[in-house]
Amino acid sequence: MATNFSSIPVIDISPLLAKADDPKMAEDPAVLEVVRQLDKACTEAGFFYVKGHGVPETLLKEVRDVTRGFFELPYEEKAKIQITPAAGYRGYQRIGQNITKGVPDMHEAIDCYREVTKGMYGDLGKTMEGSNQWPQYPQPFKVLMEEYIGLCTDLARKIMRGIALGLGGSPDEFEGQRAGDPFWVMRLIGYPGVSSVNGTHVLKNDIGCGAHTDYGLLTLLNQDDDINALQVRNLSGEWISAPPVPGSFVCNIGDMLKIYSNGLYESTLHRVINDNSKYRVSVAYFYETNFDTAVEPLDTHKTRANGNKKFERPVYGEHLIGKVLTNFVDE
Repeated sequence: MATNFSSIPVIDISPLLAKADDPKMAEDPAVLEVVRQLDKACTEAGFFYVKGHGVPETLLKEVRDVTRGFFELPYEEKAKIQITPAAGYRGYQRIGQNITKGVPDMHEAIDCYREVTKGMYGDLGKTMEGSNQWPQYPQPFKVLMEEYIGLCTDLARKIMRGIALGLGGSPDEFEGQRAGDPFWVMRLIGYPGVSSVNGTHVLKNDIGCGAHTDYGLLTLLNQDDDINALQVRNLSGEWISAPPVPGSFVCNIGDMLKIYSNGLYESTLHRVINDNSKYRVSVAYFYETNFDTAVEPLDTHKTRANGNKKFERPVYGEHLIGKVLTNFVDE
């Protein structure tokens, strides 16, 4: 049961974006106000909405509409880009093929990753070698999604510059060896409404996606405007709704940013329960570290003040692959 109100803040990040590449951005009062709000949200909730992000609302809707158009195709057409190990676990997965903590999820999806060429990351990257499987229909799927990925990558990089300031570092903390060559993941997800699922023999649960944290640095979620299905667990352990705010992205921090913050920021548990009769579409873009980066806490006055936390210094790519290999029901 989730509380029907949201205490998740809405942050206008336009002042940050205007100065994100200015060497003196940390001296700008408007930027510092956005940084303060980001830091407060990451500390208290791990989730926040962003508006003033510069991605046109028409594009957000077109990405969802094209995704919905694909999921409306016959299964035989969707299965042409079925997810396979040979494609580096990219492609389409049917309802119930994705599992969270051993329980099949009530969604279908297309999984996309940054392209990994042969030998790009040596043995570490072999599992993820491959190119994305873009559907032929509906058009212009590939062109649209690649434009969208480029915009999300740039937006996430700029938000991370604000978060770096919030952690007491320089804006460049997540450039260079940490995330100067970021990996990314994108999941295009469709959640059937209750009426189209109940009565089938496939699955009996109503969990569109079970409780989980995200793996990397920062997630940008583009969700349908008219369906309330995303739920977040707050610091008190209560599930609260994250209702759609039209034109915004829902953002949350991932496991790697929790480590970089030395535990100041929590990668918050969240889940999806679509108890609406409508089919719900969401597009989740995940901004990550460099694939081969070993992640450890930043060395700033704020992270040092949080004491000596015990983190295992994971290599991001290993962390990702460990999740990918346990996330699917074999065909």
